[in-house]
Amino acid sequence: MSGVSTVVMTNDPLDPEEAPMWMNGAQTNGEFRSVIRLDRLVRDWSEPWQDLDRQGYRVENGGSASSIKEIRRFLADWCKRMQPVYMAVSLPDSFHFPDDSVRGKIFREAVLPACREFNLPLSLMIGVRRQVNPKIRLAGDAVGRADLTALANLCRDFPENRFLVSVLSRENQHELCVYARKFNNLLPFGCWWFLNNPSIVEEITRERIEMQGMSFVPQHSDARVLEQLIYKWHNTRRTLEHILTQSYQLLIADGRAVTPLDIQNDLGRLFHSNFERWTGVLTGSRSTR
Repeated sequence: MSGVSTVVMTNDPLDPEEAPMWMNGAQTNGEFRSVIRLDRLVRDWSEPWQDLDRQGYRVENGGSASSIKEIRRFLADWCKRMQPVYMAVSLPDSFHFPDDSVRGKIFREAVLPACREFNLPLSLMIGVRRQVNPKIRLAGDAVGRADLTALANLCRDFPENRFLVSVLSRENQHELCVYARKFNNLLPFGCWWFLNNPSIVEEITRERIEMQGMSFVPQHSDARVLEQLIYKWHNTRRTLEHILTQSYQLLIADGRAVTPLDIQNDLGRLFHSNFERWTGVLTGSRSTR
């Protein structure tokens, strides 16, 4: 009903409800692909190190060199178990890099090398301001404008890593487009969470087309409930139809012919091939070892 061909779902290997499914031998297939979610691992090391210890990895709270080595082993084991399309983490608006904390060390010396070893992009979702109103629990998170200098530092200092990036603040969107023009290892994607409003989706998508052409992924499902795929992709197609029609009309008015093949190729890039090339999913180009 939603018109999707493949579902990509994030799972956190430190989530007590999600991890046992994979430990018991869950399998992926052509229509369902997995992603390793890293939120618990990199958000606050004072808690997850105990979970890793219980899984048999010799780690301690201080983030020593031996602990980093064990975290690398943990990530390698889960890559082999899940065969992920990429790794992903949502980050606060206060995220900065370089970072001398234990979290920064895990990020720099464990996560990024593991992504390179297994030829996986790292998805960064930046801009969450956690628990602005803790009384409403999971609904208590909000949005903050991030300093995207951290993203530029990552792209520049780790050119062999690929970054799939979505930012939560409307005010960060233009800067993200600029960095995507400067770094060929950065691919913007989606209109995340509080940005999933038709007027904002249209604004962001127009901005990306004007600055990047078709070199981005316009939307992602971000669905907690499977049925959310239906309305979200219906709305996405309707919004893109309007935006692209106006873009082609402007090209024609400026004397540039637009053929049905041009339109087909553009839609193929936006809905399929940009993501497929970046991740290797469905193309057979991704190798893991």
